[in-house]
Amino acid sequence: MTEAQVIESVRKTVTVEASQERAFEVFTTHFATWWPLESHHIAEKPAATAVMEPRAGGRWFERAADGSECEWGTVVAFEPHERVILGWQLDANWRYDPELLTEVEVRFVPQGDARTRVELEHRDLDRYGERAGEMRDAISAEGGWPTLLASFTAAVAGPATAR
Repeated sequence: MTEAQVIESVRKTVTVEASQERAFEVFTTHFATWWPLESHHIAEKPAATAVMEPRAGGRWFERAADGSECEWGTVVAFEPHERVILGWQLDANWRYDPELLTEVEVRFVPQGDARTRVELEHRDLDRYGERAGEMRDAISAEGGWPTLLASFTAAVAGPATAR
């Protein structure tokens, strides 16, 4: 990739049959209920849970059964129930890199009382340098954001999550 090339953001949208508040809560507070940890974890040990701390400056990480943690990034913005911005700090080899930062912004747009459009944008992919196109392809394909949003949509449609 040359410096003049800009890799387009990955944009995905789903509409869920839930209020804006419920959609936001399931995506953030109940993140571990829909994130497929069996296939989407990066630590050497299997992940027991995934955590998104509900505040700007919070962490976004996985935790193994023994309590060990593996960072994924940070919570850049946390604006209930309208949007969350996650600092994705995984490199092109799916390892945590504190020097790398791409952003995942998720907006929750009400479409009435019981329906919400969820708009996801994963941006700044040019920061992957020569591997930017590869990463864009990976996160926009099955197994990437389409699979993750399908899992989220199923979780929102399921029984109300325990509070």
